[in-house]
Amino acid sequence: MSAEDHYLDAIEKLDSGDRDSALEHAYKAVKLDPEHVDAWHVISDAHLMADGKPANLIDASKSLSAVKKIVELDPTRIDIWVRGGRLLADELGLMFDALEWWQKVRHHAPYEVTPLIEQATILADLGLYSEGRERIETILNENMDVATSQYGRVHQLLGLFNTAIQQNTNEHFKPWEKRHPGWMAIESKMRKPPVSETFIFMLVTVPILFGVIILSNFLAGEGLAAFCLTSVVIFIAVIAGMRFTKNMFRTINRPAFNLLRAMNFESSTGFSVISEEIRTSVLCMYIMQRKPVAWQERMLMIVEENNQLPKNWQLEMPDFESHLDDIGHIENDDTPFWENGNPEPYEEE
Repeated sequence: MSAEDHYLDAIEKLDSGDRDSALEHAYKAVKLDPEHVDAWHVISDAHLMADGKPANLIDASKSLSAVKKIVELDPTRIDIWVRGGRLLADELGLMFDALEWWQKVRHHAPYEVTPLIEQATILADLGLYSEGRERIETILNENMDVATSQYGRVHQLLGLFNTAIQQNTNEHFKPWEKRHPGWMAIESKMRKPPVSETFIFMLVTVPILFGVIILSNFLAGEGLAAFCLTSVVIFIAVIAGMRFTKNMFRTINRPAFNLLRAMNFESSTGFSVISEEIRTSVLCMYIMQRKPVAWQERMLMIVEENNQLPKNWQLEMPDFESHLDDIGHIENDDTPFWENGNPEPYEEE
């Protein structure tokens, strides 16, 4: 059988739900033709379709390997680049690798907005707000085309960065600092799970709405005008309650967000920074159980190895300007020609 025949059989098996047979035929196809992009795509799909269950560490890693092969053969496949970025950041927790991955996308699609948004999101999760704002500002400064579905996310990220930068940078939790005050906040709240946003909304808003309904009977009376007025007041109360709840949710659960950042840092670097007491706490277990299976399995390996963060460890960011040479970007040089050795330009009379 040819590689194309094995690929067609793999598609048929995958559509019927026979994942193992689909993988068998797809691997035979790429063995005969290592540049069969569609067969590699089937391999990536099949490893993520683990019998209706979340992909484990092995399947997620094999799917990522197939994705890397696809973009190597066809770098124009933005959808596959997106899958690779999501696998790295969400499934495997390799957030620093995901930053580098999205930077590679910029080499092939320098005017695509998605890589910048994804980089900004990862930087926000890591607490690197200045770097994240630069990613969003690049979208605005270069007047890049933003899809309607992406406007909300860009606006939300920009608001988050502006608010965070206005704060004292010492308050931003840095899990690689052992004596950061954020660790004390985590220890004070680690024995309880985080408070849900719905619970806070119900606790704050429902009594207000109940009071509005009771008072409306006495103040507004009856009739259509009274009904409209009461409806407007209820609507305003709900909107105000949602905003207040969102702020309260972030404030109350800040230790949980700090711990999540520390866990993301561990998964990204492979170094252990969380103490044993915090790691076995109710809060940590709550967060752990809500992570993807592949992420959990990889985290357990990191915990077992227990590699401590080196004393001379420094945070390294990818070169976010590395794609500029590919698009022929020329930096403005204001140095006079007589200082940089260039000959005086010829001027026509």
